[in-house]
Amino acid sequence: MTQIKLHNTKTRRKEVFTPLNTDNLRMYVCGPTVYDRAHLGNARAVVVFDSLFRLLREVYGADHVTYARNFTDIDDKINARAAATGRDISHITEETIGWYMSDMGALAALEPNIMPRATDYIAQMITMTEDLIAKGHAYAAEGHVLFNVNSCPDYGALSGRSIDDMIAGARVEVAPYKRDPMDFVLWKPSNAQTPGWDSPWGRGRPGWHIECSAMVHDHFGHSFDIHGGGNDLMFPHHENEIAQSSCAHPEGSFAQFWMHNEMLQVEGKKMSKSLGNFFTVRDLLQQKIPGEVIRFVLLSTHYGKPMDWTQKKADNAATTLRKWHELVKNARPASLDGAVLDHVANDLNTPGALMRMHELAKAGDADAVLAAGQFLGFFAADCDWWQPKQASDDVMVRVEALLTARSQAKFKRDFAEADAVRAQLAAAGVEVVDKPGGLSEAVITEAFDPDLLG
Repeated sequence: MTQIKLHNTKTRRKEVFTPLNTDNLRMYVCGPTVYDRAHLGNARAVVVFDSLFRLLREVYGADHVTYARNFTDIDDKINARAAATGRDISHITEETIGWYMSDMGALAALEPNIMPRATDYIAQMITMTEDLIAKGHAYAAEGHVLFNVNSCPDYGALSGRSIDDMIAGARVEVAPYKRDPMDFVLWKPSNAQTPGWDSPWGRGRPGWHIECSAMVHDHFGHSFDIHGGGNDLMFPHHENEIAQSSCAHPEGSFAQFWMHNEMLQVEGKKMSKSLGNFFTVRDLLQQKIPGEVIRFVLLSTHYGKPMDWTQKKADNAATTLRKWHELVKNARPASLDGAVLDHVANDLNTPGALMRMHELAKAGDADAVLAAGQFLGFFAADCDWWQPKQASDDVMVRVEALLTARSQAKFKRDFAEADAVRAQLAAAGVEVVDKPGGLSEAVITEAFDPDLLG
C-alpha cells in the first residue's frame, strides 16, 4: 500500500499517516459561513482538501473514507446581512449554500459524504456545553456561557502562541462577565430580532467554536483522523475546538492530524476589496475563466506555501490544459502513474504531480495523462471549454490576416511588431499556438470578441 506522509500542524513536522481504522477513515474540514459568495481564498482550501480526499479514496478505497465539511448557518454576519437586506435568514443561507455547491462543483470538487448544518445540531451543542459546565471547564454568567481557558493546561499548543500573543491576535472582547480575557463564548443571549433557541441559560444561540466540536463528535466520536482548514482558522477557532473537545471527552484524542493551507494573494498583493483585487469564484467563472483552469492554478503551488493568483498563470494553465485535452480526447484511462501518486502522497505535492503530467504528455502517453488528470480532478466528461470555438468565415479571414502579419514580422526579425500582433489577438480572445516549421494556429477561446480584432 502507498505510504502517505502529511505535515501535521500539531507536531510541526511531516509524519507518516496511519489511520485509526483503515476501514473507517474520517476527515473533517471547516466549511463556509453562508452569507455571501465564496472567494478565491475559500476555493483554495476546498481544492486542497478535495485533493486529499481523492488521495485517501485512491489508497484506502472510496467506501472506507468519510469526508465531512460543515455549513455555518447561524452567525452574526448572517444576522447582519438579513437586517441590512430585510430578507429572511433561511432564504439567505439556502441561496448561499446553493451558490457554494455550484461554484465548488465548477472547480471539480467532489461533494463530501456529510455536509452538516450548524442549526441542525443545537441540541448537541447545548448538551456539550452543559457537560463542560459540569466538569468545571465552563461557567454561566449574565445569560452567557464561557469556556474557562485556564482549566485547559494545553491551550495554545496547536498554534504555539503565548497567552499575550493570543490576546493580541484574537482581539478578545473585554466583558465584565468574563473571568479571564481569553475565555470564549459557548452560548450567548438572543434578542427579539436575533435567531435563538431555548436553553438552560435562557433563549440564545451558540458561539462559533462549539458548533464544530458538537458536529464532529456526533458524526465521528471523540477520536478521528484528520481535521483541516485554512491557516487563518488555526487560532482561535481550531485552538478553541481542541480545548472544548478534549475537556468534554478526555477519553479521546480528537484529531490525530491537523492540516492547514496557506493564504492566497492576487498579483502579489493581499486580496482586498479596498485594493480592487478581491475575486469570488463566480467572478472568475463569469470572466470566462473555466473552473478547470482555476483548479490547475490552485494546484500549481504547494498548499503549505502562500499562493499568488495571476492572470499569466491562468493563461498558461489554459494553454497547457488545451494541449492535454487534445492529447487525451481519444485515450482510455490506464492505471494511475506511480510517480503521480507518490507526489500527491508526499504531503500533497500537487505541483510535482503536474510536472509529472507534463513529462507524460511530452512522451505522448495519452492514457497515463488521462488517468493522472482524472485523479487530480481534470478531464470531466462534460468539460468542453477547451474545444476550439467556431467563428464566421469573414472573421477568420481577419484572424488569418493578423497571423500572416505576425509571421512576416517574425521573418523580418521585427519581434516587437510580432509581439504586438499576438497581443492584439490575445486581447480579442484568440490564442496563438506556434507549430514546428514556423507555422502558427489560431484557437478561438471562450473570451473571443471579434470587435477587438481591429
